[in-house]
Amino acid sequence: MTRTVVHLLRHGEVHNPDGILYGRLPGFVLSAIGRTMATAASDSLAGHDVTYLAASPLDRAQETAGPFADRFGLEAHTDERLIEAGNFFEGRKFGVGDGVLRRPSVWPKLRNPFTPSWGEPYEQIAGRMLAAMRAARDAAEGHEAVLVSHQLPIVIARRRVEGRRLWHDPRRRQCGLASLTSVTFDGGKILGNVTYAEPAAHLITAKIAKKVAGA
Repeated sequence: MTRTVVHLLRHGEVHNPDGILYGRLPGFVLSAIGRTMATAASDSLAGHDVTYLAASPLDRAQETAGPFADRFGLEAHTDERLIEAGNFFEGRKFGVGDGVLRRPSVWPKLRNPFTPSWGEPYEQIAGRMLAAMRAARDAAEGHEAVLVSHQLPIVIARRRVEGRRLWHDPRRRQCGLASLTSVTFDGGKILGNVTYAEPAAHLITAKIAKKVAGA
């Protein structure tokens, strides 16, 4: 059978000085470090046989796709199925202190973490992400594809591929900024050996060290 690798790439760091949950809102672009992260991720696939590239329609994903388009000489297709998950708390600060959670009126939105009640159903996310992955497999058959998406959709796609329950503890997600979650297809069958890499992890470490040094 023909093997095809589909890389799910999370976008780089976003410029978000107010610390809001930006979700699907327009206008949230990569920070300077975020742009460097995107380049580092593309560098990590140097020499790979990438023949198809697609990204979520959101600004941060489109920007992250840029270095890949340049490196591999590809058009970055826009795939709506790769978009961030819908979320009721979009556009607000999410927290107990100065965030929206201090308001009892929103607490009913947190009643069911298994669906979840505050946003797009996990099953719906899994369905659209798997459809995008299969379309990429068809477009890059026998080669490799890169799909730029967002943390939750990538985590849900991986959990579905690995046969795990979709609801989970967000604090335990393995999907860092500009990380690559790679899925291999053998013909039309998805193999279970999902691989994960963080080619931009050193940039995050350096940023934290700089912040601590300046404290």
